[in-house]
Amino acid sequence: MRITTLCGGVGAARMLRALLTEFPDAEHVAIVNTADDDVIGGLSISPDIDTVMYTLAGANDDERGWGLAGESWQAMEWLRRYTNSSGRHDLSWFNLGDRDLGTHLYRTSRLAEGAPLSEVTAEMVAAWGLPLLLLPVTDDPIATVLRTDRGDLAFQEYFVREQHAVEVTGVRVEGADSADPAPGVLNAIETADVVVVAPSNPIVSIGPLLAVPGIRSAVAARRSAVVAVSPIIGGKALKGPADRLLSELGHETSAVGVASIYADLAGTLVIDEIDTPLIHQVEALGLRCVATPTIMSQPGVSASLARAVIEAAL
Repeated sequence: MRITTLCGGVGAARMLRALLTEFPDAEHVAIVNTADDDVIGGLSISPDIDTVMYTLAGANDDERGWGLAGESWQAMEWLRRYTNSSGRHDLSWFNLGDRDLGTHLYRTSRLAEGAPLSEVTAEMVAAWGLPLLLLPVTDDPIATVLRTDRGDLAFQEYFVREQHAVEVTGVRVEGADSADPAPGVLNAIETADVVVVAPSNPIVSIGPLLAVPGIRSAVAARRSAVVAVSPIIGGKALKGPADRLLSELGHETSAVGVASIYADLAGTLVIDEIDTPLIHQVEALGLRCVATPTIMSQPGVSASLARAVIEAAL
């Protein structure tokens, strides 16, 4: 069985971990958002790729939700010695851990040599010994830009520097129109037995994947095999700004709002059991709806959710 998962961020990493644990004999492919990528201190960072990679390797900081466990921050302390003295705080608002720097140094060096991101990512996945194919959605540069009353903000400026505390009035993915899916991406969607849309932010994590030409149509063509998991539980996001972004951009902040975004792409939406009363509203949008526990930090839920997701499509 081939399971292809559309991914972005912590929710996707945990969903993938559950799928690999429950279905170890399946062929797993993860297609990961790269519109959050940026250059920080001259280093090329790919936060969603690294979150998935670290989580599947068991090396992530699960409590913080990003980065490596047992991290230290001496490089940042020395950087801030200089930025505090010079007043250049614009150079030190994004934290890079000492161990994490190794990842960014390798990626930056390989990209500078002309290697595509997909090739570099494959090398890094191999170094961790991970049993899946991890594909950046594209090798071309794309970037999520959010329109706010403070002007246009790159995703990391919005999410990290501003702590996603500013109102968003629009979102665009720069470069998406001219980007090509990375090698293997379309084939992974077209040949999958199940396509899982992870419980990631539908606007800024899954949206950029679908903005790359060819991907939305490929997913829509497999609609009966596509199962999406709602990241909104009881009207709230467990982590991050998904609930506020939905509201600010005119969507209902509920599993029904998520269903309306995915209605033409997914045959089934998995929602949390607390949202069981919304099943009929979801189904009225043309999706099959399955209610089950979805908070993967609770004991046993990851395993049961993984099984429910796959069973919903088979």
